[in-house]
Amino acid sequence: MNGYKPDRMPRALYIHVPFCLKKCHYCDFVSYPFKAGDAEAYLGALFREMRSYGSALSGEEKRISSLYIGGGTPTCLPAAGLSAILENAALHFNLLPGCEITVEANPGTVDPGGLRELKRAGFNRLSLGIQSFQDRLLRVLGRVHSAREAVCAARQAREAGFTNLNLDFIFGVPGQTSGDWLETLTKAVELFPEHIALYGLQLEAGTPLERSVAGGAVKACSEDLELSMYLTAIEFLAAHGYIHYEISNFARPGRQSVHNLGYWLNRPYLGLGPAAHSYLRGRRFHNYSSLKSYLEKVGLGEDPVEAGEHIPVGREMSETMFLGLRLIKGVDLGRFRRRFDRRAEVVYREEIARLEQNGLIKVAAGYLQLTKKGLPLANAVFREFV
Repeated sequence: MNGYKPDRMPRALYIHVPFCLKKCHYCDFVSYPFKAGDAEAYLGALFREMRSYGSALSGEEKRISSLYIGGGTPTCLPAAGLSAILENAALHFNLLPGCEITVEANPGTVDPGGLRELKRAGFNRLSLGIQSFQDRLLRVLGRVHSAREAVCAARQAREAGFTNLNLDFIFGVPGQTSGDWLETLTKAVELFPEHIALYGLQLEAGTPLERSVAGGAVKACSEDLELSMYLTAIEFLAAHGYIHYEISNFARPGRQSVHNLGYWLNRPYLGLGPAAHSYLRGRRFHNYSSLKSYLEKVGLGEDPVEAGEHIPVGREMSETMFLGLRLIKGVDLGRFRRRFDRRAEVVYREEIARLEQNGLIKVAAGYLQLTKKGLPLANAVFREFV
């Protein structure tokens, strides 16, 4: 292991905005009802946390290739607040030329003036959480917007000058039909976004939707139908010019998400704000999820990190394998060897042989990748490397 080389690529910066107008029925992310006073306190603490890292990190560690503001619903904040976040990030970190700067938005929380202000501030990528183009399914999911508002938000983003637009959708929703899904995909490509992300619904324990399914109020989508929807999307989007580059993500050529690629390539990143996670200097750590605890810690001049752990090289190799296999191109075996001074084909000889024998993975042009058979069984493949 003497040749092990930590990844020295530019970092990704993630900022968590922990507010929503209303929590969606399927969501178990950390978020709180939006209150102006809480938002003001949050911004003050966030700027102090930025300043602290700006002083503590090396020049190399402050080189940022992507900035992603997620939530929660970041656009609960006024555009001026989001602009101030970006301004402070640029003050305390080195946002490299061409830095991808994304803000997540709910179609029910944007307007033409606010979108123009975000574009002027320097945001160059907008991620709209549309989820569905059927109002009845939006009600099942507990969204605060309608299908019509979603279309309007996408068009307003274009009018504001956004030339890099991502749209998020969910499949496998209780009551969703194959026809619903095809209609959603059709309307999605008609908006001509640069990027589309599709996620199978996860019924997270304790969420209102999970309780509704458990109590029999609604019927969960069958696994066969969910798989059919996924395979339909792959074929449909390919026919409309989208490259399937990650299990859940599709993009027009050259429009892959820089920020998310950093995660899948297992590169360092820094997370700021309540519940934000980081991977830096060989450690994974996360901030307090509680807004109250986060504000108190930062207010006292203390580190708001709740817990963390050192990641040994063996585990880093394992994570590099199963995260990289999320990419359709797969794990770059040459890059793995340069990073760890070990060959993945040797370290995971038995696992690779077993998966190849079952037709779930293959080696192609220097990459270890999922096969068509392995793609729907990706989680089972990933477990082999854990």
